[in-house]
Amino acid sequence: MSEFLIGLTGGVASGKSEVARRFEALGIVVADADVAARDAVAVGSAGLAEVVAIFGAEMLDADGALDRAAMRRHVFADADARGRLEAIVHPRVRAMLKAACEQARSPYAIAAIPLLTEGGGRRAYPWLDRILVIDVPREAQLQRLMQRDGIDAALAEKMLAAQATRGQRLAIADDVIVNDGPLDALDAQVAVLDARYRALALGR
Repeated sequence: MSEFLIGLTGGVASGKSEVARRFEALGIVVADADVAARDAVAVGSAGLAEVVAIFGAEMLDADGALDRAAMRRHVFADADARGRLEAIVHPRVRAMLKAACEQARSPYAIAAIPLLTEGGGRRAYPWLDRILVIDVPREAQLQRLMQRDGIDAALAEKMLAAQATRGQRLAIADDVIVNDGPLDALDAQVAVLDARYRALALGR
């Protein structure tokens, strides 16, 4: 059972998934907030029942699953609705991540939380021992985002503007991986942190 827990975060197109894969290759369990968010409103879940109770059955598709496109349109146009949806999903996601990390059979465990900064940082996740931020210069982030999603600069800028700033993310970081080079440059940075986290976990 892991008692030393790391939060992994970074902006869109920063390379979080690449870093997570490298930790997994070293035998570390990574719990993914995006997966937990889907599970929180899966068919038959209490979370989905609460969504229907608040937003109505029109938020379901023909199979009785959450119609994510309809929900996205609804909350994008209404900040209050977004707040109500987050109040349903976020506490469940936090609980799922904590449980998955604590049950992990690895020297330490990682919770990959893309919106850790936006979601309240340490205040929302007091059980994290350290926060690892994947940092990337804004220009590189823009280029990667446009390339990855096949979008123009205007939309990429809008997506970046909707997230926390680089400075806000770095302000909550205990550790930083700068991902401004080729992907294989991540290997050495991950190896250094893996050794540090194993030592810290042993010292518990």
